[in-house]
Amino acid sequence: MTRGRLWGFGVLAVCAVAVCVRLGVWQLARLDWRRGQNALVAGRGAAPPLPLDSLRRADTAVTHWRRVLVAGVVDHAAELVLASRSQAGMPGVQLLTPVRPLGDGWGDTAVLVLRGFVGAADGRTIDFVRAREGDTLRLAALVTTFPPPRPGGVRLPSAPRAVRQLHRDSLEALLGRPLVPAVLLALGDTAVRDVTRPARVPPPAPGDGPHLSYALQWFSFALVFLLGFAGVAWRARGGATRPPQAPAP
Repeated sequence: MTRGRLWGFGVLAVCAVAVCVRLGVWQLARLDWRRGQNALVAGRGAAPPLPLDSLRRADTAVTHWRRVLVAGVVDHAAELVLASRSQAGMPGVQLLTPVRPLGDGWGDTAVLVLRGFVGAADGRTIDFVRAREGDTLRLAALVTTFPPPRPGGVRLPSAPRAVRQLHRDSLEALLGRPLVPAVLLALGDTAVRDVTRPARVPPPAPGDGPHLSYALQWFSFALVFLLGFAGVAWRARGGATRPPQAPAP
């Protein structure tokens, strides 16, 4: 290998090493952020429950992952399901229940309670009557936010009470009433004991995610590029310094 080609290969190797190291450091930074979020969620979950009325005044960024005490009247006729869910290896739906909180000042505003998972073979239709828990709902719930909207429609044409995603504006239009800007995840027994009755949906499990393994992969790639260039440079240097051999007689 000529000196010019070796220098060119060296520049490429250094650039590749720098990129891999930068990506590895970025993954470590993501890991630190993830661990900070886990600590924040754990701290908020361990805090005393908030009164439901606080959701009308507090910023959702502050109340996210806090527990609240729900007490309100269920609007059974307006219940919907989030289609194509699964729990414990079983197909089904997640039951969305609008609740009008007890007390003054709420008007037509409702809170949307994700009441639990209900088994459904087709992933979209259930017996809403059998899934009821009474006309008045009293339970502890976890405050979550509406996820960002995804492409595609919200409603399922083949199931008028089923939706594909939790899109606040679309749900308000379907329900005909304003919603508090939060989805309340009902807490309780998550075991599926009766497929017709709602089993609570477990909160997202905290974890470090794949960031550490990704960081190690990027650092490994950097080491491969570095060792590869060192091997090529060593062979090129050995070939340049090896004395020419006399032709055989």
